[in-house]
Amino acid sequence: MNDVPRSFRGNSNAARDIAHHLHPYTNFKKHEQTGPLTIVRGRGVYVVDDDGKEYIEGMAGLWSAALGFSNERLATVAYEQMKQLPFYHAFNQRSHEPAINLAEKIKSMAPFAASKVFFANSGSEANDTVVKMVWYMNNALGRPLKKKIISRIKGYHGITVASGSLTGLPVNHRSFDLPIAGILHTSCPHFYRFGLPGETEDQFTTRCAEELEALILKEGPETCAAFIAEPVMGAGGVIVPPKGYYAKIQAVLKKYDMLFCADEVICGFGRTGNVWGSQTMGITPDILTCAKALSASFLPISAVMINEKVYQALMMESDKIGTFGHGFTYSGHPVAAAVALEAQKIYDETDLFGHAKRMSPAFTKHIQSFADHPLVGEAMSVGMMGAIEIVADKKTKASFDLPTVGAGLKVATHAQALGLFVRNMGDRVAICPPLIINEAELDDLFGRLHKAFDLALADLKSEGHFKG
Repeated sequence: MNDVPRSFRGNSNAARDIAHHLHPYTNFKKHEQTGPLTIVRGRGVYVVDDDGKEYIEGMAGLWSAALGFSNERLATVAYEQMKQLPFYHAFNQRSHEPAINLAEKIKSMAPFAASKVFFANSGSEANDTVVKMVWYMNNALGRPLKKKIISRIKGYHGITVASGSLTGLPVNHRSFDLPIAGILHTSCPHFYRFGLPGETEDQFTTRCAEELEALILKEGPETCAAFIAEPVMGAGGVIVPPKGYYAKIQAVLKKYDMLFCADEVICGFGRTGNVWGSQTMGITPDILTCAKALSASFLPISAVMINEKVYQALMMESDKIGTFGHGFTYSGHPVAAAVALEAQKIYDETDLFGHAKRMSPAFTKHIQSFADHPLVGEAMSVGMMGAIEIVADKKTKASFDLPTVGAGLKVATHAQALGLFVRNMGDRVAICPPLIINEAELDDLFGRLHKAFDLALADLKSEGHFKG
């Protein structure tokens, strides 16, 4: 233990974490060497670590804490519900009022003609449920071959076996033996990175739709059941598809009788400037999943909303079999459902979505202020989520060698030292603050981020990686 930093020894939080806690999305060897950053409390858009240092949470935790990190109303509702009915399930036709009320509320908000709402505990579980619903539906309709689901390269839909297969990121497949059979991936609609020389955005979106159709025809339309997409891609880099993309994609899906599944886990509840990303991007889904800001992330809960066509097939098959053999112990957990419903009431009463929409122009202006920075190739945003792509050469769009240079990591590390959390995804730096953020806090956030970019630039120059 002599080579372990002093703060990691004995019975410190760091030492106990290293000894006992296996973290998600973590290099375990590095964690043994450097230990955790332990957060102990939150207030508004800020969180505080166990050394007392305060940070602006520029990612709303994980794209999710719409109301920030302190809300007495939600704490009170959770306590009151725990006193009345701390747990009950929804199996075998049992129910309880919090789940009924929440299903009714979010169904009334849906951006399509929703029929029913199914509850789970995370976005991963919700999208895993979608895969099973699509398969179950097509068995019910006598189409046993129509099972393939098409996602996109760089899409993110979760991390269970099925939802992790839908995710289109190599790190989520490598060494996990994913994707499973029947899950396919089509092109990523990122014009900056994947547009061809001389190609217009309209030509690019046409090519994306043609590539989707070519994949369907190659696999056989009788085998292709659904397409799943985040309205705006989150963990893949905050990628906003060009105008017209979804109209062309939906035309292909209609032609081949395929469902559109909208993954609103990040985009839902005001993040893109409307209640749903589907509204912002012109999508009419057949199935919609949501989580994260559903409860402002105060408790784990997610939902799957389905249209009547899907419901009728599920109903018919469950009657034939005798049950819909899928569900979770905590589906629609009464405390989580009560908190989620109260979060929706707070959103309505405070006009949070309106506030976020009013803040969007300032957010966009801040994002665009990075466009002329020597390190920046693209600065992209919609609503209250954005990303800044770091490049080695602005003219050629050439990237830094990621494993060797780690330019995005340098920015994120400097930002953290300056009291700001952002997220580096390769060399794309994402910003997605709590929706409650005000203009002064936004100015502070981006002021710190500008300093982080300047410090990273100085590092890259001193190391000989940047000649610009």
